Amino acid sequence: MKFSVNWLREFVDLPKNPEEIAELLTRAGIETKNIETRGANIDQVIVSQIIASSRHPNADRLTVCEVDDGSGTKRQIVCGATNYKVSDKVPLALPGAKLPSGTEIRNSKLRGIESEGMLCSPTELGLGSDAAGLLILSPEAKVGASISDLFPSDTILDVEITPNRGDLLSHFGLAREIGALTGNKLKSTTRESKIPVKKTGVSITSTRECPFFSARKIDNVMVGPSPQWLRAKIESVGVRSINNIVDISNFVMLELGQPTHAFDADKLKGGINVRLARDGEKFLALDGKTYSLKPDNCVVADQERAVGIGGVMGGEETGVTESTKNVLLEAACFLPASIRRTARELNLPSDASYRFERGVDPEMVLCSSQRATELIQEIAGGIPAKEINIAGNLPANPADVSLRYEKCDRVVGIAIKPKTVDEVLTGFGLKKISAAKTTKWKIPSYRRDLQRDVDLIEEVVRAYGAERIPGTDRSRFTPSSAADGAHDLESQMRERLVAAGLNEVRTSKLLPRERIAFGENAIELRNPLSEDHVALRPSLLPGLLGVLDHNIRAGAERVAIFETGRVFEPPCGAEKKLVAILLWGHLSSEVHWRNEKRRVDFFDLKGAIELARSGLSFRRGQHANFALAVEITAGNQLVGLAGQLTNSLVSTIDASGGVFVAEVSLDFPIIDLASRATFREPGKFPAISRDIAMIVAEDLTHERIWEVIFHPTEPLLERVEFFDLFAGTEIGDGKKSLAYRLTYRDKNRTLTNEEVTAAHARIRERLKRELGVTLRE
Repeated sequence: MKFSVNWLREFVDLPKNPEEIAELLTRAGIETKNIETRGANIDQVIVSQIIASSRHPNADRLTVCEVDDGSGTKRQIVCGATNYKVSDKVPLALPGAKLPSGTEIRNSKLRGIESEGMLCSPTELGLGSDAAGLLILSPEAKVGASISDLFPSDTILDVEITPNRGDLLSHFGLAREIGALTGNKLKSTTRESKIPVKKTGVSITSTRECPFFSARKIDNVMVGPSPQWLRAKIESVGVRSINNIVDISNFVMLELGQPTHAFDADKLKGGINVRLARDGEKFLALDGKTYSLKPDNCVVADQERAVGIGGVMGGEETGVTESTKNVLLEAACFLPASIRRTARELNLPSDASYRFERGVDPEMVLCSSQRATELIQEIAGGIPAKEINIAGNLPANPADVSLRYEKCDRVVGIAIKPKTVDEVLTGFGLKKISAAKTTKWKIPSYRRDLQRDVDLIEEVVRAYGAERIPGTDRSRFTPSSAADGAHDLESQMRERLVAAGLNEVRTSKLLPRERIAFGENAIELRNPLSEDHVALRPSLLPGLLGVLDHNIRAGAERVAIFETGRVFEPPCGAEKKLVAILLWGHLSSEVHWRNEKRRVDFFDLKGAIELARSGLSFRRGQHANFALAVEITAGNQLVGLAGQLTNSLVSTIDASGGVFVAEVSLDFPIIDLASRATFREPGKFPAISRDIAMIVAEDLTHERIWEVIFHPTEPLLERVEFFDLFAGTEIGDGKKSLAYRLTYRDKNRTLTNEEVTAAHARIRERLKRELGVTLRE
């Protein structure tokens, strides 16, 4: 919420610099997000009055205005705005003026017509973001006066108010907090309303949603523009001026924190009743939209229809307009949970609902009504009724809270004098009602967040200063845990995948309905918020397919992505941590001059999987969603699945070519992926290569052959390369032919032919003995 420093100073003495105020609040747990300077302290920008206007002879979208600048000589100004009328008072930048944007004003010709200055919008003067039209000033503004007289310099604090501190959503509330933190007394306090009450004319049917409601009639009001001081105050904190009645309601809300609403009394039919809406009841709100209400929505109604959504927004049919003569002023208490639910269901947030959701001070209801009534009487000339109509009862004050000084010292960690504790709590508005080792404190009506002794201790710390409490070094060393090691290994895995050209993505743990088919047994939510979040994901792949679809629609030619996250296995929702990889498109996004782009295949996917986890084995499998399915194992444990998805599964995605995916568990022990690179001198002595060709059973894997060649280790064997595969009738049914090239080298001398032949023979015999291969000579 935005707060004017000038407005705050009306209630309490503040530190000199806005930065000191921000530091004070932030240290007390009330974060100040931004500090900005407002006002229009600009030389040669004055108040002018439009006395004539005509269309530009050479431009359809321009007008030629004759304005009075107070000097006695009329000025001709070419203007592009359309939101003014003759007699309006507007800011005029005279030749020589320099606006905040850096624009320097001078006499000029626009489409052949002389213009002796410029009429300004709020944006051009740095007074707002509205650039659509001129800044229309108050009729009371003096022609020829400097614009800085109307918009004096001010500092605006943008303060982040936590949901439990609804008492701070007003200038009086924040000033009261600053006074408690600095020890300065408030310059003025709210006056208790002493107007007689009458329990007729209004009634409450839904007493749970609205425990208290008041209405006061004010006759013979004159609706019109607000005086300049009122406009300047509400506009300084970002509230647009509408008319004097609405502006007074907004002013009281910003000043005291209690929302009020003014109805056109002549448009109401009979007495007011606060009730629950009828199912499907239609309501035309002040924003011009019609809403369909539900039976749990609280409404303010007359004898014929709903005239307001309680605590959220009034109705357009009974809103105050220029023709309004009599108003009915509402001030009430509403149940925060009811207001929050209604505002969310209707997607209708408002300044009023923002405050009622967080809880308003019940004791401020009648005070705010009286304050608004006095302002309407002063500004709009209204005649208020001598009595105020009420229904219901104000909510009871919060329960008393007990506090032991000994516990305060123990929780804070240092000894704070009981006198200091008492002064702090008294400064925050609490009253001590019993004194002993255990004191009892009466909580003010505006601090319903104070419910336990630790809440009072927190108030003490906020005022005493957390920076004054010395820190204690409770531990110097924490040994690494298994969770730390798993996190480090996962980070290494992600770094390796990113280094290999894959992009990490994050997708929702909830599946949209159109992707739930990938996990038919996915656990559906009982009350999903939308069709995009209807079930817990049993797999990471639906999310990756959504990312693929989005990228293809955006024109991507290559998608290489991965995600780590938790899935929920049906039927009980057991959580598992997985890493999933998706590859599609060309291997590279660039075309080499010597050949065309190559599309990714299963072996690119296999390489990415081996980067993610070491020590894995692959074997053919079967799966309904895969045209090519490969099971991934670690030892004898199945840990994942990989392959190419079927065309039917990706039919809704315009993906040409195969989509390759893999999903591997991270719940099993992961072998350390840290780089253990070693360096060795290039061989000085020549290598000797020998080939082995063999006929093997069709189901014998390359991995198994590799293990037999390398184990036990042959000292002279440097590397092995697979270079040929052949299968056909010439070989025989259930057989295939494989060929490997083995390279031998010794780092200290040149090998002899006899040494290489002996080592090669040992490997050949081992293959025949352990695998039963038939060697081809």
